[in-house]
Amino acid sequence: MPHPSLNSLAPNFTAPVIGGTYKSETTLTLSHLRGQKVVLYFYPKDDTPGCTTQACALRDSWSQIQNKAHLFGISTDPIKRHAKFIEKYTLPFPLIADEDHHIVNAYGVWVEKTLYGKTYMGTERTTFIIGEDGRITAILEKVKPDEHLEKMLTALG
Repeated sequence: MPHPSLNSLAPNFTAPVIGGTYKSETTLTLSHLRGQKVVLYFYPKDDTPGCTTQACALRDSWSQIQNKAHLFGISTDPIKRHAKFIEKYTLPFPLIADEDHHIVNAYGVWVEKTLYGKTYMGTERTTFIIGEDGRITAILEKVKPDEHLEKMLTALG
């Protein structure tokens, strides 16, 4: 499934979330954040080298991010794994669990990947910035973990 396009309404979802202002597991519905800027950053897996680099860069620059947009990390990991990842690296932002793959499919980031000659399905590292009107204002595709923060801050303005 392709990504939603720029200026299209961001696909709505309701999913489990933990971290940041969500101190214990609860559910988040994206449309409830209308009127506010939102960043959804999709990443492959908690506590892996690239994903940790990306998350820690966001953590270390949290003071630059928190007043610009609501930031959510999304992976197909379960909520308990998210909670451990947040605690281990003191992440100040929430993580959304997409175990049933509804969100990654809706955003077109559940893709075929190849590693060491093996093909498998996984999450493409992509970030969507959503404006106050619920429309996608920027898409950062296949971004490298160590370049993500700078590209995201530039897109946020």
